[in-house]
Amino acid sequence: MITINQLHKTPRIRKKRTDRKRALEQCPQKKGSCIRVYKASPKKPNSARRSVARIGLSNVKKITAYIPGEGHNLQKFSSVLIRGGRVPDLPGVKFKVVRGKYDCHTILARRNGRSLIGNKKWLKKPKIKYVKIKK
Repeated sequence: MITINQLHKTPRIRKKRTDRKRALEQCPQKKGSCIRVYKASPKKPNSARRSVARIGLSNVKKITAYIPGEGHNLQKFSSVLIRGGRVPDLPGVKFKVVRGKYDCHTILARRNGRSLIGNKKWLKKPKIKYVKIKK
């Protein structure tokens, strides 16, 4: 236990919260290129093969990013856009790839949650009006 005299000599210093997304350098997104694209297995209660990429960012930092959605077309040297957002069941993965930007394609069959995958709104077929021609 600290004494009053000790507190008077040196006051308590609050711990500064470290920035988890230091690689982004206070930017919303960063561009990078894939160094390695592979599959990773998640932590204990879950079991699957998650698509992950090791990415070298434009600021020369290397990070691991999750590739969301079903399937992808990424390979070595593909250009990608990275955003923040951790994947809870993959340790050390604190970034996600933005779909529909640079080399990462969208999922065309996606109808729900399209903003996350970068898909455009489905176009409805235009209704054709038939006009009777008087003779």
